[in-house]
Amino acid sequence: MLKPAPTTPVAALKLAEICADIFPPGLVNIITGDDDLGPQMSSHPGISKIGFTGSSETGKRIMAAAANSMKRVTLEMGGNDPSIIMPDVDVRATAEKVFGGAFLNAGQVCLAVKRAYVHEDIYDEFCGALSEIAGQAVVGDGLQQGTTIGPIQNKKQFEKVKDYLEDARRSGTVIAGGRTRDGKGYFVEPTIVRDVTDGQRIVDEEQFGPILPVISFSDVDDVVTRANASDYGLGGAVHSADVEAATDIAGRIETGTVWVNQQLNIGPHIPMAGFKGSGLGVEQSVEGLAEYTQMQVINVARAQA
Repeated sequence: MLKPAPTTPVAALKLAEICADIFPPGLVNIITGDDDLGPQMSSHPGISKIGFTGSSETGKRIMAAAANSMKRVTLEMGGNDPSIIMPDVDVRATAEKVFGGAFLNAGQVCLAVKRAYVHEDIYDEFCGALSEIAGQAVVGDGLQQGTTIGPIQNKKQFEKVKDYLEDARRSGTVIAGGRTRDGKGYFVEPTIVRDVTDGQRIVDEEQFGPILPVISFSDVDDVVTRANASDYGLGGAVHSADVEAATDIAGRIETGTVWVNQQLNIGPHIPMAGFKGSGLGVEQSVEGLAEYTQMQVINVARAQA
């Protein structure tokens, strides 16, 4: 049984049309509804397993509702995903990777880069490269050829993103974007904000929109501590010409997935899990499928001949 978010029913209904021609009647059920439908499903005695993708606050409510009937839950929730950029990288090539990881789907991806920590030796150069790439982005209707940044999905999130834009202007220096587009649709220019640090909303909270704060660092141990100082722990990345050193740093990042010299390399065969407030259980891969099974041990003693 699949319930899409109230703001995104169309793709799920199209999936229902496809499933109707493949599976027996009643095997796949897709139900659309408002926010009051989710709690009914979470507490329904006829449902023994819940898999949820969404905000951490909603995930907590699902856990509470599921407890009454001891439902098993898999939760894939928010993230404030850090990307650490060491001073030995190819600045332009790495900036393109980080930009792509931050602004995919206009930043509306749980595993998107939400904060970039750049070594002070290349901070100015890296910020400049990100700004240049952002300036080349084409904002508009995703159905139009050449568009690279589409809209915010709904008005409520659009208002939140605008609030983060205001915070970015107050907290740091906006060096690219920072504006919404007039007319039909919820369009926000890809925004790069520098001269910010931990403890500010634009850094500490998940923007879930096309805004990337860029934070300077000088010490590896310090940046690992700062990257881990979050209630979230979904994804992260480390970029360096020294792959072994980057891999060592990656092992110290408290996130379910850590990429080295890449961003958002995911697939159905790769497990995805979250630390802390970012999730519970595993999605995707054989391990993810096992979350939807029930182990049973039948231990038989045979009579002696």
